[in-house]
Amino acid sequence: MMTKIALIIGSLSQNSLNRSIANHLVNQEPEGVSVEEVIIGDLPLYTQDLDQQTIDVYERVRKQLSEADAVLFVSPEHNRSVPAAVKNLIDIASRPFGKSVWNGKKTAIVTASPGSYGGINSGLHLRQILQSLGAETLNAPELFLSRANTALNDHGEVNDERTVSFLNKFASTFYAWVAKS
Repeated sequence: MMTKIALIIGSLSQNSLNRSIANHLVNQEPEGVSVEEVIIGDLPLYTQDLDQQTIDVYERVRKQLSEADAVLFVSPEHNRSVPAAVKNLIDIASRPFGKSVWNGKKTAIVTASPGSYGGINSGLHLRQILQSLGAETLNAPELFLSRANTALNDHGEVNDERTVSFLNKFASTFYAWVAKS
């Protein structure tokens, strides 16, 4: 049986360092695991007024998330918190009332930033939001990568030995945790 991971990249930029970090983590996926990105840049802002309507892009992401065994967030920090596009996705997937996909869903959080705090505020806010919705969040190892841009080569690949080791340890722990029932 294939284990399905939904990947949410919090940066909408195609050249983001978080996308590079996510690519590295996806490349560590073991046999029997498939990772599929949940596209979030095309989602209209959530409003309760739309709960009685069928919005195709909302249904697409709700289906992807509900069918996934776990969700991996790889995200930057925007103004000391969660990027708006990530929060919008979380809100969409938690509604309409009583139909949240988050309850009991395994989740893990990675943040990366060129700054010295590594996106820790975003990561902690994201953890708080997900826990309030009943998601199960991987507690350790935590992964808040500071100065993450220095770990990438000119092709956007992670090539810093220490960062590679840390990312591989996280990936190994995450994939093993998801495989547990």
